[in-house]
Amino acid sequence: MRKDKIAIVFGTRPTFIKMSSLIKTLSKKRANFFIIHTGQHYSKELDNVFFEELKILKPDYNLKIGSGTHGYQTGIGLIEIEKIFLKEKPKLVLVYGDTNSMLAAALAAAKLHLPLAHIEAGLRSYDRFMPEEINRILADQIADYLFAPTKIAKQNLLKEGISKNKIFVVGNLIVDTLFQNIKIAKKYDKIFKDLKIKKEKYFLITAHRSENVDFKDKLKGILEGLNLIYKNYQLPIIYPIHPRTQKMIEKFKLKVPEGVKTIKPLGYFEFLNLLMNAKLVLTDSGGIQEESCILKIPCVTLRENTERPETLKVKSNILVGTDPFKILKGVNTMLKRKRSWQNPFGDGKTSLKIIKILKKEGFLL
Repeated sequence: MRKDKIAIVFGTRPTFIKMSSLIKTLSKKRANFFIIHTGQHYSKELDNVFFEELKILKPDYNLKIGSGTHGYQTGIGLIEIEKIFLKEKPKLVLVYGDTNSMLAAALAAAKLHLPLAHIEAGLRSYDRFMPEEINRILADQIADYLFAPTKIAKQNLLKEGISKNKIFVVGNLIVDTLFQNIKIAKKYDKIFKDLKIKKEKYFLITAHRSENVDFKDKLKGILEGLNLIYKNYQLPIIYPIHPRTQKMIEKFKLKVPEGVKTIKPLGYFEFLNLLMNAKLVLTDSGGIQEESCILKIPCVTLRENTERPETLKVKSNILVGTDPFKILKGVNTMLKRKRSWQNPFGDGKTSLKIIKILKKEGFLL
């Protein structure tokens, strides 16, 4: 039994990368908590390697839910997490982000009347087509403590009628995680020799969101955009390709263009080193929009909207969608910009701020 402990729930690679800094800080302070990993990401490349590299405590529970529809992941997660909550009776449930795992844990906590804290609350793309947007909105409405990363996120919550007494602007955990791991990542220089590339002489891309890769015209547009970039700049484009994206390229019988080097998903430190030294990054990931902003790497986002408007405001990022000519134009624009923007996501002390609030509220000694 782990009565009177905090339950920390996550299930995807980006989530436990960001949560690693908070978990490490809680461990150092000998806080009472236990970890539930839903297993929403389940392959060796996307899962276990991150626990090993980031030196995160192994989860007390691994539900091994795996892939499936949004309804399946959320439903099975709700059923299994509820069983654990009934057994362990945590005094607080801590969730992060916008995944199906997060929503399942949030619903389980709310239905059992357990206090719920949502980290990264208040992000909004205002695009209900994104399943993550639905997850964010629902979790924020039922959370008791909303840890918003920025003032913009706080304003989003206030507009939705959430009491200001529940909202705390604490910065983004990704800053903590980057500050903790940049020095380690620099040791992973072998990746450049392996890929036969030179620092700042390549582009980096990640694209895996279902709203992009599950539609032939959009995925084709992205690949054609990469072709235009290579023709214009004659620099290699490194693409750590998600299994889902590879599957859809084959299904749609599309061709990866010349100059694009597809590789298997990387470990966290290898990828961070590639990101830190890229000439520019193209992505449909929310987290990479943040990381590139913090690291002063120009970012071109392959979406029509973003829940990270702070990156647009400081001009570290530009939205281009999936039209190939807009993608090339976005790259041209970002490469001309000076990398003098300010980091809007905090000072790297988000973990300490969250812990201070939890102590004040009586959840930590």
